[in-house]
Amino acid sequence: MKLAKSLLLGSAAGFAAVAGAQAADLPTRRAAPVAAAVDYVRVCSTYGAGFFYIPGSSDTCIRIGGRVRVDARYVEPFTRADNAVQLFARGRIQTDVRTATSYGLLRTFVRFEMSQLGAGGVSANLAQAFIQFGGLTAGKVTSFFSNADLPTQHMGTLRFDDAPDVTLFAYTFNFGNGLSATISAEEGQFRRNNDIANASFGFAGVDIIPFGINYGGQTLPDIVGNIRSAGTWGSLQLSGAAHQIRDVGAGFVRNAAGDLVPARVNPINGLPLPAFADTEYGWAVGLSGHLAVPALGPGDAIWAFGTYSSGAASYSGFGDLFGAQNFGTLTTGVVDAVVNPFNGDLEKTDIWNIAGGFTHYWTPQFRSSVFGSYANVEFGGVGSVITPAGFAAGFEDFTEWRVGANSFWSPVSGLNIGLEVLYAQSDFDNRVLERVGGAAPGTFTNRLTSDVGRIEGRIRVQRDF
Repeated sequence: MKLAKSLLLGSAAGFAAVAGAQAADLPTRRAAPVAAAVDYVRVCSTYGAGFFYIPGSSDTCIRIGGRVRVDARYVEPFTRADNAVQLFARGRIQTDVRTATSYGLLRTFVRFEMSQLGAGGVSANLAQAFIQFGGLTAGKVTSFFSNADLPTQHMGTLRFDDAPDVTLFAYTFNFGNGLSATISAEEGQFRRNNDIANASFGFAGVDIIPFGINYGGQTLPDIVGNIRSAGTWGSLQLSGAAHQIRDVGAGFVRNAAGDLVPARVNPINGLPLPAFADTEYGWAVGLSGHLAVPALGPGDAIWAFGTYSSGAASYSGFGDLFGAQNFGTLTTGVVDAVVNPFNGDLEKTDIWNIAGGFTHYWTPQFRSSVFGSYANVEFGGVGSVITPAGFAAGFEDFTEWRVGANSFWSPVSGLNIGLEVLYAQSDFDNRVLERVGGAAPGTFTNRLTSDVGRIEGRIRVQRDF
């Protein structure tokens, strides 16, 4: 009996020892999985809202943004062939990459835009693409003649250098407390105004091409400089520019018989002009600024831009073909210079103009603006002639004024819904032939007048992000 009990106890002890040893070899709990490497997006507050660190980088930040804009536009028509109502859509995408270096900020910016006006095809545009490194700026960016800080709110055209984008190399000297100076070499072809291909008219049996210059090749860029001061109070900027005017000469064209003939003739006797070729230099100077007026309301501001230009019409806000399609024998393309048909000298177009506006915030979500511009344009003395019928033809001196107002509602951040009305009028020194609608579709008649005006209206929905 004792022997049996001893054997039983011994077997139980041995089994327990084996079981205990096996249990010791097993894990007491489930092992945790190996953690995967995750690079989380981190907010970069150094450069403002919307920036974040590029994953894998500890010093480079990026912001991705864009815009969608939709306009319904009414422009008073002159003939039945004119489109009075058109719809316009634009899409924008942009990236802004910044890195702090021991030499200063390194910034790379790209903005790409696509747009469609009416039933026309979609146009793609590299709006901006530039590099900033310390004081250096290289690429396509707003001209340094302009003042990009102006709080303009207009949708329609005003006559001033309204922040055009050009390709340039520039260097900015920062003196502290918002004071700086910039010298810039800018692409001059962006600033050319020549109307030679659209200036033909005829009278007294003579086919005349008035004396707008025929631009030749560029040998020097535009030289632009500014001195500016900016702060929370506003900004003040003095700008200057030099622009090359290089005429290639009269050249030759083929007539109906296929013969080469001079491209210009003397308007007095109809004789061919010599192939003049000359070089002059236009210039422009501008003073611009804005002033914050929080006493009237948070966000309220007044702005103004005044310019005088000689042979550099683009710096006064005039494009190549201002109004040329709206008049009969009058060509109102604002050219940089005209050619004196008697001695071949280039006579520069002189323009002085001023633009400005005021914006008031009724509430943080609702604002209204009033704005306008005035310009006086004087072509060279041989820019226009008086025809035997007693009206002016060629490039007639004129003044132009524009005035408008709009209101915007911003129900949520980044969304703007606005309505604008603008009126523009040109007053000519002499009587000109205005093209007006005829009785039949696609036809027109001419009438003598000394002023031409039109009204424009716009509705806009825009989302920035």
